[in-house]
Amino acid sequence: MKKGEIYEGVVERIDFPNKGRVHVEGEMVTVKNAIPGQKIRFQINKKRKNRMEGRLLEVTEKSPIEKRDPVCSIFPSCGGCMYQTMSYEDQLAMKAGQVKKLLDDALVEAGQVNEAGEADYPFLGIKGSPKEFAYRNKMEFSFGDEYKDGPLSLGLHKKGSTYDVLTACDCKIVHEDFTKILTCVLAYFKERNASYYHKISHEGYLRHLLVRRAENTGEILVNLVTTSQEEWDLMPLVQEVLGLPLEGKVVGFLHIINDSLADVVKSDETKVLYGQDYFYEELLGLKFKITPFSFFQTNSLGAEVLYSTAREFVGETKDRTIFDLYSGTGTIAQILAPVAKEVIGVEIVEEAVTAAKENAEANGLTNCSFLAGDVLKVIDEIEEKPDFIVLDPPREGIHPKALPKIVDLYRCEKMLYISCKPTSLARDLVEFAKYGYRVEKVCCVDMFPGTVHVETVVLLSKGEIDSKKIRVEFSLEDMDTSGFQQGATYEQIKGRVLEQTGLKVSSLYISQIKRKCGLEVGQSYNLSKKENAKQPQCPPEKEKAIREAMKYFGMI
Repeated sequence: MKKGEIYEGVVERIDFPNKGRVHVEGEMVTVKNAIPGQKIRFQINKKRKNRMEGRLLEVTEKSPIEKRDPVCSIFPSCGGCMYQTMSYEDQLAMKAGQVKKLLDDALVEAGQVNEAGEADYPFLGIKGSPKEFAYRNKMEFSFGDEYKDGPLSLGLHKKGSTYDVLTACDCKIVHEDFTKILTCVLAYFKERNASYYHKISHEGYLRHLLVRRAENTGEILVNLVTTSQEEWDLMPLVQEVLGLPLEGKVVGFLHIINDSLADVVKSDETKVLYGQDYFYEELLGLKFKITPFSFFQTNSLGAEVLYSTAREFVGETKDRTIFDLYSGTGTIAQILAPVAKEVIGVEIVEEAVTAAKENAEANGLTNCSFLAGDVLKVIDEIEEKPDFIVLDPPREGIHPKALPKIVDLYRCEKMLYISCKPTSLARDLVEFAKYGYRVEKVCCVDMFPGTVHVETVVLLSKGEIDSKKIRVEFSLEDMDTSGFQQGATYEQIKGRVLEQTGLKVSSLYISQIKRKCGLEVGQSYNLSKKENAKQPQCPPEKEKAIREAMKYFGMI
């Protein structure tokens, strides 16, 4: 197989996030934006030593699980809701399978396995979004053209294109109020031949239309983002938008000026043309003030499912101090605060911290405080020690330097990890395992129907501590091991091997070597009860390390 060549094949599976796997001529090729079971034509566009990638050219035969027609006019060119032709039940099953595979592989690597060498943890499946369509409460639409020198468009970028913008006149993942506002704004500027901002020449006026609509209150905030290169009277547009027959209510219309070269929605200056620069949303009985750039879950009803799951996982919080690291606008912190002694949130975005403080005050929460700054630095300044930690990091996961610092500084027996990117989560779980943490249970929540994304809630535990016991720290080097004989525990052997060699070994491997040495093995480490079960065998380098540890403890 050579770069540039075209092949056909059937998509065997989709790995997170959207990596289709196709076997052709004995080789595995990754092709994005496909659906399991589709027969596709693709072109090899990347070829490396152990990896080949192809670009999807055409779906020549639909998948058996594509049981319905597309629901919007720009599918599949948009690339946003690639799974909309699948039933929602099949979408959920696929996402749950993707996450479980990632976590299974991570926990096997981490050594959290059963006697058969399989990942050992309760996977509670996936909870669906209360609404499959019209669930998003925020959309950033871009101005542009659908093809070079074409008419003005307003909507979403074409899949695989940096420049082409498809008009999202019937997007189904947002409320119809979004569509009415978009159509009105686009028509207004088309009639006036307004220019849009060109990314290459950095010239033009119109950049983005940011619309936010609260699910539970119906309040709408409209934000028109332009450059300062032209002057327009926008009040006629404001009046047209206010006159639209909307189900919700526009409470603010803002003109945001952005002269940044980067293609991001940000503000150099914000002018309030009508109403206010915020709106309110309600979540699980609490009220939240949201500004144009506030972080807030984009699926309000789905967020209630997510945070209810998180609260259930946290369990009893009475008289406990909870740290909410990467707290955003403090949603989780405030949901936990009514049943906790104290909650402290840490967030790097200062605007989010300001909003969190205002929301906590408005909700009458006096035991909830928020600190602005990088988690890596701020945790050194907090005098309180947490009984429980909630981690809800950005997509990249926890900073490699922050993770060990959090563990060493607080030594919490339980933590809750909420992840919006399973691959980052899987990587971090392997690291947590090095510090003795086990995955106690996992549940997925689908916040983004039709798309590749999924949220995952994980409870991590070091085990319960008896309140009458105290923590004693010592080094194995200082111990008198003459009395150990056969009494060294599996955890002690694992610790010694890791300390001396950097290798992680499982209880299964230790039991195998104990048998080889004629030592007694507990019943739980006997052969699997499954018929024809195959167990992984301890590699030579790990066997050597285990034997050295057993010698150290006087067991052999």
